[in-house]
Amino acid sequence: MGGGEVSSPWLAAPARAEAQRGLVRRLVRESWERSMGRHLDPDNLMPELAFDEDELRDHRLGHPLAGVLPVITKLLVNDADDDSGMLVAVGDAMGRLLWVDGDRHLRRRAEGMLFVEGAGWSEREVGTSAPGTALELDHGIQIHAAEHFNRLVHPWSCTAVPVHDPETRQIIGVIDITGGPQAVASHALPLMEATAAAVESEIMVQRLRAVADRRFAGRPRTDTARRTTTVRPGLQVLGRDTGLLVGHGASRPTELSRRHAEILTLLAWHHQGLSADALAGLLYDADEAAVTLRAELVRLRKVLGGTAPTLVPASRPYRLTTPLQLDAHQVLSLLDRGAHRAALAAYPGPLLPDSTAPGVVDLRDRVATRLREAMLTDASADLLHDYIRTAAAPDDVEVLHACLRLLPPRSPKRAGLVARIEAIDAELSAS
Repeated sequence: MGGGEVSSPWLAAPARAEAQRGLVRRLVRESWERSMGRHLDPDNLMPELAFDEDELRDHRLGHPLAGVLPVITKLLVNDADDDSGMLVAVGDAMGRLLWVDGDRHLRRRAEGMLFVEGAGWSEREVGTSAPGTALELDHGIQIHAAEHFNRLVHPWSCTAVPVHDPETRQIIGVIDITGGPQAVASHALPLMEATAAAVESEIMVQRLRAVADRRFAGRPRTDTARRTTTVRPGLQVLGRDTGLLVGHGASRPTELSRRHAEILTLLAWHHQGLSADALAGLLYDADEAAVTLRAELVRLRKVLGGTAPTLVPASRPYRLTTPLQLDAHQVLSLLDRGAHRAALAAYPGPLLPDSTAPGVVDLRDRVATRLREAMLTDASADLLHDYIRTAAAPDDVEVLHACLRLLPPRSPKRAGLVARIEAIDAELSAS
């Protein structure tokens, strides 16, 4: 294949598009034709704002992608900071944007074309764009600059992939990265496809967990026990700076401060209970730890009293009288059962990564080490390569070498791994 052609029709070729403006990919040309057939105006961009603020909040809370946002955050959003020049958008099956995150300055620019939360970006509304065309064709795709149907979007490039229900395979949403030419780099589409696969796996994990909880709740019990049996509340702390309390009977998840998430995490882990001194020692280093702990527990009880009263900690020792399922527990449980791929998908990042509480740091290291050991010991080459592509194994030379040993000699993935090992060695030599 010559003349700068790309091997896949789904990939953009920015360099070729600049050098040979007369060439248009067939997929793009067909999308333009659909757009013209819908009488869209290439000089006017009018995406519909489908929701007001309250409707958007309710729609997001009920959407199947809401519970797996930590996976997307870990794989995409954490790298799209205020200086990244990149936006990450998540939409529903109709192309309506539900979450937009990333570079703050770029978000303000994108508001000029109504690329905002609540706006409709289906192909039927705005013409050719990565999120809309990905949904239209049910396939990941890159759209570069002037390939967009609407001229107001020509300064932008984007890569998007549809997300499917893991059981029915129906489209449930779309994930998109938008920015400059880097948004259609050659590695962008494989990264987005891997993210969608991880999201779908996590949805399945959560669904299986809910089925198991319902089966447990349905076992024969006395009338009193049956009335008090509920799906176990959960606390999401992996890949998050704060805690998210779910399944606790409230109409929507409850976000907890980092300190309150630390306390509940430690009590959920040490289910037998902790003395005041023991809990304070796991949270603080200071001499006044016990006094600080008492004040913090008063605030935590006030927060939980209004949203999750069954989780208000008891005293002497401090303990939870209602079991609280940590997402970290789920990862370890999956590893114990040999479900390594599901465990990796369920691990969006370190446990409360910014916490310096000694007990939380220890738990964070335990979970990360257990996952790493499982990957090194039992993972296939493909799974180990997926592990490397996450932030769970940053510059881990041992893992890189292990993956090289497992990959076939002619695997195209080997070159990237070798280059990464050489770069790490060069940095170490320079230091």
